[in-house]
Amino acid sequence: MVNKVTLIGRLGSDPEMRTLENGTPLGRFSIATSESYRDRNGEWQDQTEWHDVVVWRNAAERAQRSLTKGMLVYIEGKLTHRKWQDKDGNNRKTTEVVANYFRQLASPGGQGDGGGTNYQHTPSTSSTEEPAPAKAPTPGNSFDDDGEDLPF
Repeated sequence: MVNKVTLIGRLGSDPEMRTLENGTPLGRFSIATSESYRDRNGEWQDQTEWHDVVVWRNAAERAQRSLTKGMLVYIEGKLTHRKWQDKDGNNRKTTEVVANYFRQLASPGGQGDGGGTNYQHTPSTSSTEEPAPAKAPTPGNSFDDDGEDLPF
């Protein structure tokens, strides 16, 4: 079985950092991914999705030091779902990407050359193989050949 997520997007805000009671660093940030496609009427549509990302331990500290709002980043991790209760006792659900690898692709608003900073969190029980560098998406990718309004 495989649970792997790969995202390239822009940070919506600077990473938020906190330390758990046991001293474990935890970082959170969101990234936006977007795509363009033509609908049935031939009109271009932009669709943006927001993804909540969680980083732990050294990855959290690295994210706080090196990532800022607006940066283009490459993220690899796994999809997780949590259930919790808010302060009013309401049951809530959250879907997050727990990142084990990230790479800065460009600075905020910058036209980066694809270079940047790498960080891979390697749990002691997993392989240390590092993935190949990612390439940024190219503008103008579309799904207009079939006339459908879905991008796939």
